[in-house]
Amino acid sequence: MSAIEQFKGKQGLRRLINALGYSRDGLAAAWKHEAAFREEVMLAAATIPLGLWLGQGGIEKALLVGSILLVLVVELLNSAVEAVVDRVSDEHHDLSKRAKDIGSAAVLLTLALAAAVWALVLVPHTL
Repeated sequence: MSAIEQFKGKQGLRRLINALGYSRDGLAAAWKHEAAFREEVMLAAATIPLGLWLGQGGIEKALLVGSILLVLVVELLNSAVEAVVDRVSDEHHDLSKRAKDIGSAAVLLTLALAAAVWALVLVPHTL
């Protein structure tokens, strides 16, 4: 029985504990192998406290912090796509390039969304 099959049927607390371990391993792998993720974590470390401080009310704070967390989520998904593409083959293929480019575009759009949210939430307060 493979390691995956061994835990596939787990339920309840054991499943939750396993899932937390997999998530921890994923975050550690992203931190170790993905420079973009490390840079975005540093951005989040600066902007999340700032968003909590600058946001006026729960909705604004949620928008400011959530937009930054969304960047991290999309970067993790992009990194997963890149890892799978690289695992499948190291030779150049148009579909591999397309998959990686689309993942990169998703990160770019999420960064643009975060910038727009921050501007829309904070600029009216400074006028």
